[in-house]
Amino acid sequence: MSKKPSPGGTPATVALSAAGVAFTAHAYEHDPSAPSYGLEAAEVLGLPAEQVFKTLLADVDGSLVVAIVPVAGKLDLKALAAAVGGKKAAMADPHLAERTTGYVVGGISPLGQRKLLPTVLDETAILYDTVYVSGGRRGFDLGLAPDDLVALTSAITADIARG
Repeated sequence: MSKKPSPGGTPATVALSAAGVAFTAHAYEHDPSAPSYGLEAAEVLGLPAEQVFKTLLADVDGSLVVAIVPVAGKLDLKALAAAVGGKKAAMADPHLAERTTGYVVGGISPLGQRKLLPTVLDETAILYDTVYVSGGRRGFDLGLAPDDLVALTSAITADIARG
């Protein structure tokens, strides 16, 4: 029998609770016309954009890889490929990203995805006691320790973001 998220919960919060990981939940009214979901979250939650991270999916040599980078920056595809021992990376098709993770674009959480994918967290995350990632839907972020994020996603850390 599979676990369903409780009302208001998401697979990400279920995964965190099941692992006994401390986290904070931050819901806000999402503006569908916002040009950047991540920057919107940072602004609405009153957080530095460098401390709020977006979850992106890339195709590295034919395999999907999760990249977690600050919303203030951009993903360096060459650096991501190198981090996982690949040669070439491109952004994944949004529909494939949604089908694979179980989340909608703009609300993809690195936690509680349908399938555990290789994951790379930008190394700047370790500068903070708490980082913020999507909680699994637009307008919902989670705060947790970077070490817990690494442990739950089996992530490696690498320099994959560019200003």
